[in-house]
Amino acid sequence: MVLSKTASQSDVSVHSTFASRYVRDQLPRFRMPENSIPKDAAYQIINDELMLDGNPRLNLASFVTTWMEPECNKLIMDAINKNYVDMDEYPVTTELQNRCVNMIAHLFNAPLGDSETAVGVGTVGSSEAIMLAGLAFKRKWQNKRKAEGKPYDKPNIVTGANVQVCWEKFARYFEVELKEVKLREGYYVMDPAKAVEMVDENTICVAAILGSTLNGEFEDVKLLNDLLVEKNKETGWDTPIHVDAASGGFIAPFLYPELEWDFRLPLVKSINVSGHKYGLVYAGIGWVIWRNKEDLPEELIFHINYLGADQPTFTLNFSKGSSQVIAQYYQLIRLGYEGYRNIMENCHENAMVLKEGLEKTGRFNIVSKDEGVPLVAFSLKDNKRHDEFEISEMLRRFGWIVPAYTMPADAQHITVLRVVIREDFSRTLAERLVIDIQKVLHELDTLPAKVNAKLAMAEEENSKNGTVKKTAIETQREITSYWKKFVSERKTNKNKIC
Repeated sequence: MVLSKTASQSDVSVHSTFASRYVRDQLPRFRMPENSIPKDAAYQIINDELMLDGNPRLNLASFVTTWMEPECNKLIMDAINKNYVDMDEYPVTTELQNRCVNMIAHLFNAPLGDSETAVGVGTVGSSEAIMLAGLAFKRKWQNKRKAEGKPYDKPNIVTGANVQVCWEKFARYFEVELKEVKLREGYYVMDPAKAVEMVDENTICVAAILGSTLNGEFEDVKLLNDLLVEKNKETGWDTPIHVDAASGGFIAPFLYPELEWDFRLPLVKSINVSGHKYGLVYAGIGWVIWRNKEDLPEELIFHINYLGADQPTFTLNFSKGSSQVIAQYYQLIRLGYEGYRNIMENCHENAMVLKEGLEKTGRFNIVSKDEGVPLVAFSLKDNKRHDEFEISEMLRRFGWIVPAYTMPADAQHITVLRVVIREDFSRTLAERLVIDIQKVLHELDTLPAKVNAKLAMAEEENSKNGTVKKTAIETQREITSYWKKFVSERKTNKNKIC
């Protein structure tokens, strides 16, 4: 007699994941479910939803590394369970971090003796690095003002309007006034002369950007240093410079070794760099290096011993993974100077291929510079019929993520598209992107300019009625809204015909 058994609903061992009830039952989105589910079902459900994310390799908006060698991926996974802060328990990991700090300090020409160790720390990114550098400047300025019997309650930092948002966060969180040098059409970085004019006795530092997020351009740190030296002589101040080299710190030493931007300049007291950008490590690692010990006030460094030994710590967070520190060390010794130089040269050459391809269309103005971060920022010569936001939207159909954005004050009327060239963006992909941009332009040319026409009529009507004129960003949003509606209606009509 043959015995048979029907699998119960809870007996999933005989089912594939897609034959189980877990792919048809609704999971709560904002509350923890009451019951457990099998591990393969949990994996499949999450993996399926993540498929709707964009492809990181085609995310041309990001400066962050999206590819590493399999050997480094293995090191990362092997160290995924190590808490970096446990320095006494993981002394080798701590030693690797110290080696990275010293390698980067030498790369930035820190004035170190043969046996002298560099002053610096690994962070979770340049945002934390900037916060730490800013705190050091603020504390040092406050100590000096207190010693002189002067007010110390109104510190400020001078930057360009093109700074990354982390500078605004630092200013707001730590109560420091942010004095921004406005941009202008055709000049999208901080003007050193204007920056020095804005410096006063309450300025804790001037922040220069080596690789603007907007167009990749390097600011003239050498000129800034020279002008500030003269002002300090005239006023008796000692206003220093911080270099935000988040993007350019791992580019300039290899592509432009003669460019003076780092600790070769006497007023540069600290530099931050993102290991997870052109340091070629996955997201989650940054570095801040100080010129010498005197530039990092001792009272900002905490000492703890409850993890087994005295450990100095100067970070905004505490626990963090060790994997990215180990990955950075891997890249530094694996690639060496030669490897980094070859990769940066490839990135620059592929950026030039893309730039030349865009210029050949005759439709774009190139906003980025050839010297700087390997990216191409460009805008339409004529955006009366269709604009950069529409190009960005339509490129997503091909898988490309290319951001469109307006420039900061006083160049907010300029809209650009930007393509960041990373290590894993080959010439083949650059040529493919140009072809797809040409397809988008051709399709836009066949569409009526009804979006801008409607807006023009609305603006004219508003002016007659005395309505307040919309800002540039409000107009751009309305254009995008009209465009999405138009495309949606067009798709609906096509489906009806089919």
